[in-house]
Amino acid sequence: MKIIIRKTVLPALTVIVLLTSCGRNTLYSDIVRMKDAEWTMYDPANFSCTVNDTTGSYNVNFAVRTSTDYPYRNLFLFVITTFPSGTSLTDTIQGILTDEKGQWLGKGAGDIREVIIPYKSNIFFPETGEYHFRVIHGMRDTVLNGVYDLGMKISLRTD
Repeated sequence: MKIIIRKTVLPALTVIVLLTSCGRNTLYSDIVRMKDAEWTMYDPANFSCTVNDTTGSYNVNFAVRTSTDYPYRNLFLFVITTFPSGTSLTDTIQGILTDEKGQWLGKGAGDIREVIIPYKSNIFFPETGEYHFRVIHGMRDTVLNGVYDLGMKISLRTD
């Protein structure tokens, strides 16, 4: 009986420890799903994150999941960051989803592709408190078909 417990419990505990240790450097992670795989520019993806450490260096990335039917090879994003003090900052970033030959970048299976779009690296949050991020697509079409979701991840820089 003890042998069976050791053979099943120890590997399970090891997996749990590994999974939880991977998340220690993640300050924030969330996903906004688009209804019917359509993203309208009038329905921004909103994220909110509480920052308590102004001394840590962070990386901020977006992850977009699209269908291979998505009609463009890129995705422009307008990112409006509102600081705890109420000050706002707007950035425009471009995510490249396919190469010049139309081959999808990132990971995926079937008709779903996920591409990581770097936003900021090695940044320090100047204020403690709640930050709000509003992300609006900046493409010419009012409604983008084939966008399943947009995720945001803020992680402590470890290198």
